[in-house]
Amino acid sequence: MTVPNSKNTITVLLADDHPTTRAGIRAILQGTPDIQVVGEAENGFQVQGMVAELRPNILLLDLVMPGPTPAQLEKWVRANFPETITLVLTAHDRDAYLASMMDVGASGFLSKTETGERIVSAIRRAASGASLFTEEQFERARRWKQAAGEKWQTLTEREREIVRLLVEGYDNKEIAQQLNIAPKTTAFHITNILKKLEVKSRHEAIAWVHKYLPDNLE
Repeated sequence: MTVPNSKNTITVLLADDHPTTRAGIRAILQGTPDIQVVGEAENGFQVQGMVAELRPNILLLDLVMPGPTPAQLEKWVRANFPETITLVLTAHDRDAYLASMMDVGASGFLSKTETGERIVSAIRRAASGASLFTEEQFERARRWKQAAGEKWQTLTEREREIVRLLVEGYDNKEIAQQLNIAPKTTAFHITNILKKLEVKSRHEAIAWVHKYLPDNLE
């Protein structure tokens, strides 16, 4: 943890579960006089604690970490510390993640393949209040919502739980045991899921999930 040395310094919290990735980003930012890394988190729970304690200007957030989902984290940041700006920096450049993080209030979505110069520029622009989403990203998010997002949102929380268990390989009896519901109720939910996703079988539903949804999307 580092105390910022100037009120003009852009303070950054790095959130990534890979130490080598954090070290690489830290090395890039340490050579930039107006940017200071004030903390590093390796899971979502640490992110919450460190945002609350450090109040960073920028949260540089990876999408795949233990703990709360990225969308849950961003909702929490927006609700409790709206002055902290979230930039996603990830190797998981999927349309579902992009659309989800746009919807909950992130300011940008960057690939880990970006150069150090572009990452520094993005941090500065975000700190000045700019949105970093491009027209191409908005179009990708729109297409994903049209193809899949709207269908996923029609599922109830119980139906989403069942979908996740289907993907993990559970049969109807096992799903019923996991959720403490009757097998007939499980079958009823699966029938509704197939209708909402516009697929004909549980196998098609599983294929749909693999095609459109990351593992930790809400």
